[in-house]
Amino acid sequence: MVKFELDGSEVEVVDDGGSLLGALRDRLGNRSVKDGCSPQGQCGCCTVLVDGDPRVACVTPLRRISGRHVTTVEGLTGAERSRWVDAFLAHGASQCGFCTPGIVCRLVGHERRGADLSDRQVIDRALAAHLCRCTGWQTIREAASSLGETKDQRDLDAATRQATLETGSRQIVSEEVVLGQARFADDTAPPEASVAVRGRDQVYVAQTLHEARQLSGKVQGRRSTLGTAHPLLLPEGDWALMLRTSWVEPAYLETDASWCRPDGDPADPIANGGAFGGKARTDVNDIARDLAQSRQNTIRYLWSREDSVKYGVKRPPIAAGMRSDGSGVIRVVKTEGINSLIRSVLPDCEIEEVEVQGPPTSSMVRGSGWVEAEMLKAGLRGQTDWITSPTGASARAAIGDGRIRIEINAGTPIDWVMFRSYCIGAAHMAYSWVTSESLSVDEDGEVHDLTIRSFGILNSANSPEVEVISVGDGPAIAAGDAVFAAVAASAWLNRGCPVELPAG
Repeated sequence: MVKFELDGSEVEVVDDGGSLLGALRDRLGNRSVKDGCSPQGQCGCCTVLVDGDPRVACVTPLRRISGRHVTTVEGLTGAERSRWVDAFLAHGASQCGFCTPGIVCRLVGHERRGADLSDRQVIDRALAAHLCRCTGWQTIREAASSLGETKDQRDLDAATRQATLETGSRQIVSEEVVLGQARFADDTAPPEASVAVRGRDQVYVAQTLHEARQLSGKVQGRRSTLGTAHPLLLPEGDWALMLRTSWVEPAYLETDASWCRPDGDPADPIANGGAFGGKARTDVNDIARDLAQSRQNTIRYLWSREDSVKYGVKRPPIAAGMRSDGSGVIRVVKTEGINSLIRSVLPDCEIEEVEVQGPPTSSMVRGSGWVEAEMLKAGLRGQTDWITSPTGASARAAIGDGRIRIEINAGTPIDWVMFRSYCIGAAHMAYSWVTSESLSVDEDGEVHDLTIRSFGILNSANSPEVEVISVGDGPAIAAGDAVFAAVAASAWLNRGCPVELPAG
């Protein structure tokens, strides 16, 4: 037995050789601590305080916690919780909220030691242990810098409507999101549920996640020594402009998960928004239902981070050659619906869909196909212009002096704070994709970059400041995809329209 103090109360847990995270979530019922990398110690979502110091729980053996004091976001003082909730809500520093409790715990640990969280370098160093895919870091830095300031009262219902508009699915904005109570799919599973995990050739079921992973015998993946993979050859021709993209991971933090009772419906794997289209066709809910019915038992079915990388959908790579008149040839990895998306922007191009060995792709991943086409249009013009997304929103971006400036016409925002937050997040995602993101995939189609840090997502220290200007009026429409496209085009032009992405 391992005894320790959790959030001010003495607890006792059987040591099964697992991690502190497993004990917190699976046996002590603390679901505010999130599992984002399963377990790689790289995303920071499971950060707690151990004797006051920030610690990543997923790679901390439970036995090392004996006799120590563990504090989760639920065990922070009332003043700390109130101050950080107010700051995060005031700046839109949470969107889906999956990463937020771990970030808050780390920043509180630094705050308790007297760190100056208004100093950009101090906050960047603290955030280096984390990954936030939604917000683009800036609003988190702003929240930390504003601690203790008087905050205006927010209409959180309006903020929820703005967030839901942007994600296309229900996403709440509330105190509970900041404190880890947004209730993602795996958070809502009943304690009596058995746990199922994906093995190489079959599904393994046990009473705890640790036991199920032991049965599966999987060894945690590592970062590859292979270079970036560009699966398609450029078409031959005398082109004015060329572009060749690689495999890219959507990199949502909440890995694919669902649970189901034998006579019930499976939990929604998208939960509180997020996923950027990457979970639109996940099969985890169907598998959870089938297992629950066949075993007549409640089942939690969970993908690890490695599973999400190997089996989750990717952005379809392209290889394009363009003439100055807007005609050309675009090769794209065969993907349902991608042809029409590209043709909607470049109607005079010949589009070749190519069968390629590799991970699955989807046209549902943010801006797939049409954003690359808009980049090519901007490259032929040699300058940025307004870009209109399928939602009808338009955006224009300019990059210089370490800043991204975005103008957006997406109607009158329902809630300015969340509108700005989503625009900053979309800008960061586009800039990061163009400049640094890729996956190593071998000739047999096997993904080798299996850790969350190997995707190339820009950290806080390397992320430009983003200025957001709304120029629209009328009914609000989703702005994020237009911003993503405009910043991607501007970033590529800013780098001189190199043939291959990432552009560095």
